[in-house]
Amino acid sequence: MNPDKPFTKNALLAGLRAILPADCLIEDQESQRPFECDGLLLYRELPLLVALPETVAQIQSVLKCCHQLGVPVVARGSGTGLCAGAMPHPEGVLLGLSKLNNILEVDPKARTARLQPGVTNLAISEAAAAHGLYYGPDPSSQIACSIGGNVAENSGGVHCLKYGLTLHNVLKVKGFTIEGDAVTFGSDALDTSGFDLLSVLVGSEGMLAITTEVTVKLVPKPQLARCIMASFDDVRKAGDAVAAVIAAGIIPAGLEMMDGPMTIAVEDFVHAGYDLNAEATGVRQKRR
Repeated sequence: MNPDKPFTKNALLAGLRAILPADCLIEDQESQRPFECDGLLLYRELPLLVALPETVAQIQSVLKCCHQLGVPVVARGSGTGLCAGAMPHPEGVLLGLSKLNNILEVDPKARTARLQPGVTNLAISEAAAAHGLYYGPDPSSQIACSIGGNVAENSGGVHCLKYGLTLHNVLKVKGFTIEGDAVTFGSDALDTSGFDLLSVLVGSEGMLAITTEVTVKLVPKPQLARCIMASFDDVRKAGDAVAAVIAAGIIPAGLEMMDGPMTIAVEDFVHAGYDLNAEATGVRQKRR
């Protein structure tokens, strides 16, 4: 909060009520409980207010109102992050972007998609599937996490080994500064003039801009997908096997490793048929 710009909650409420419909503003603490933390449950905080805009224009107006009153703003996507990046400010507004969840365009020729920040990671691949394409980064929470949150956290997933992180799969991000000024990072082209600020924005946890639109790259779906599981009695042997695979010029879509105790725990729960005879570790390789 800016001490030179004192504000009252009534003034903030009056300003936001003039911008947002009644059902887009959450005032009472009990209804704010679902927003008190992200996936990291260790840290919790209730905001002063929760704002859930439905349009880009409303986002801009909320930011301008809060800036004028000196009110802190924290952006929130789906709240699946594990670093407290979406934890509210106790004297600020939590700006939820989940209602902006439209897929604006899928361009199969350019292999790109334009999305609002609330579109889930998995929904991108589902929309692109008809064109034989999909979106590379696949966080474990991809069924729920949003592309706006992926940009904020530079999310990866198992497929980052082959396809890279969110940064490597985003062409352009549109949004607003905390003052409500429109900004664009990157471009539809492979390169753009000036400083490479897109690489600074991605992973900044919403501190540099509030994302309102993302243009991502799409990749062709593999003709063959195969899952291979191998068991080792020593962690070093497992690591050497991974190094040998990559040294042979084979880049799997993903590589996952579980040690012995973890394999036993998982097998006891899901009964996947994992090899429990290997003493130290189990390695699962996924190739696409």
